Amino acid sequence: MSTIESAGRISNAGAGILDREHTVAKAGFNRWLVPPAALCIHLCIGMAYGFSVFWLPLSRAIGITQSKACADISLWQELFTASCDWKVASLGWMYTLFFVLLGVSAAIWGGWLERSGPRKAGVVAACCWGGGLLIGAFGVYVHQLWIMWLGCGVIGGVGLGLGYISPVSTLIKWFPDRRGMATGMAIMGFGGGAMIGAPLANLLINYFKTSTSVGVWETFVTMGVVYFVFMLIGAFAYRVTSAGWQPDGWTPPSEKKSMISEHHVHLNNAHKTPQFWLIWWVLCLNVSAGIGVIGMASPMLQEIFAGKLIGLPELTFSQLSVEQKTAIAAIAAGFAGLLSLFNIGGRFFWASLSDHIGRKNTYYTFFLLGIALYALAPTFAAMGSKLLFVLGFGIILSMYGGGFATVPAYLADMFGTQFVGAIHGRLLTAWSTAGIIGPVVVNYIREFQLAAGVPRDQLYNTTMYILCAMLIAGLICNYLIKPVDPKWNMSEKEVAGLQAASAKSEASIQHGSFGIGKGGLDGRAALFWAFVGIPLAWGVWKTLESALKIF
Repeated sequence: MSTIESAGRISNAGAGILDREHTVAKAGFNRWLVPPAALCIHLCIGMAYGFSVFWLPLSRAIGITQSKACADISLWQELFTASCDWKVASLGWMYTLFFVLLGVSAAIWGGWLERSGPRKAGVVAACCWGGGLLIGAFGVYVHQLWIMWLGCGVIGGVGLGLGYISPVSTLIKWFPDRRGMATGMAIMGFGGGAMIGAPLANLLINYFKTSTSVGVWETFVTMGVVYFVFMLIGAFAYRVTSAGWQPDGWTPPSEKKSMISEHHVHLNNAHKTPQFWLIWWVLCLNVSAGIGVIGMASPMLQEIFAGKLIGLPELTFSQLSVEQKTAIAAIAAGFAGLLSLFNIGGRFFWASLSDHIGRKNTYYTFFLLGIALYALAPTFAAMGSKLLFVLGFGIILSMYGGGFATVPAYLADMFGTQFVGAIHGRLLTAWSTAGIIGPVVVNYIREFQLAAGVPRDQLYNTTMYILCAMLIAGLICNYLIKPVDPKWNMSEKEVAGLQAASAKSEASIQHGSFGIGKGGLDGRAALFWAFVGIPLAWGVWKTLESALKIF
């Protein structure tokens, strides 16, 4: 059993190494060690965005040099066949598994995470994500799609959910003075994971491929082990605050802000409020618009600009030769990478900006600017301006990432910090929904337009206007968000009882820094930031190297 010390801190006597009590920070701890710990986990699970790098090699896992296709094979038959290569479209269902399981697992186990602490959740996430890749490798080795889906998609998806929300509540409590910036620093890692993982996977595939193997299962094994180790480092580096802790010299602002609550709403009541569902729709609509573009970024650039990408502006997409299409596909891959860079940068920039202009105003910016840019996209395409087109979608993707990074702070403003991690977990079901809505809207409208004979360079015009309508709906939802009705607020006694088992009122919990200041970039913190920053810098360099080919 844990006990409460005189300073309001929780003693970890008798606590297991993974238990929350064992992770309570002691005097002298530097809070700037927590964000890189979160990045260790998020940069690993963020590879979910880069999994498309495996599709083409896996589509010829049996044929090796070319796909050994079987005519009229159903998806159900593909799950169990060991003699036919898988279709790229069938492999693409992995994305649906990733993001549906991410949202569902975050919603189911968010409350457990709040009780057990981020370290235990991080360790479980490492086992699920790393172990899921190992199971997926076995599925590729024996050529059973259902095993790969089970390993990478289902078990790995659970790891995504737990890993994604593991640092949220902890960081918000460590940085009450900079809520948006804190969550932005961690969640930007999820956007940047593919920038490291995709080129790394490509290098490993080329290293492992032989005359009898395309090199994917070996790559899964290698990355699974590497990710497991990195995520364990992050999990064991997590520390949580003592009850009543606040940064040295910082006090809650005396000026009351109507959109920032000083109270807490219990996890069991948050979803009963209209504010929860309005924010749910705000996130869902913002993400639906962005995620649809991410999934079609490469073909969209190829079909709209076609020959313009290789100095032959007179050629449309259908007039290009096989070699020319291969060349523009490589350039379009740089576009997808550049969008990832905007995605990661936007997570930090917009979340940090929200600390100054407020979460509601930040989402107003997302929707108003997004509506304008989506509406102008067909004009940029008609002008043939690659610069304006790429820049416009780069800003859109920065706001897509910014929406993810800002929403935890938005929830903390509305519902307090006591259950923000678990509430955020439940809200991520909006991401699961958006992961279905966005790609379906973009993909099916494209197919409909193509069947109707619309020229390829105009295939996406209608889609852009539909996405504008979705953002208008999100704008309305954001406008309707008001402070939570006081009837849902927990009493001070309830909060104190949760924060300290022996406390009977808020007054019995002492507030202070307990020997932990605001921290800074000391030697240990600098080394830890370099540990996560060097791989990230390598990923940025590889992305820019590919993206420069667009222009």
